[in-house]
Amino acid sequence: MPKIKTHKGYAKVLRANNKIGKPGSRHNTGKKSAKFNRSCRNGSTLSKADYNRLKNII
Repeated sequence: MPKIKTHKGYAKVLRANNKIGKPGSRHNTGKKSAKFNRSCRNGSTLSKADYNRLKNII
């Protein structure tokens, strides 16, 4: 049976310890407010149910 491939879309957004990046933080950040850009740096955490559902994909 072949190995399960990593889903590159999820791998770019999800990090270890069920942290996920915030949407809107990738490009065109010059026109967004500094407050928004600062808040995007921290990211947010996934719920335990979502983490368990996605951990086999990444």
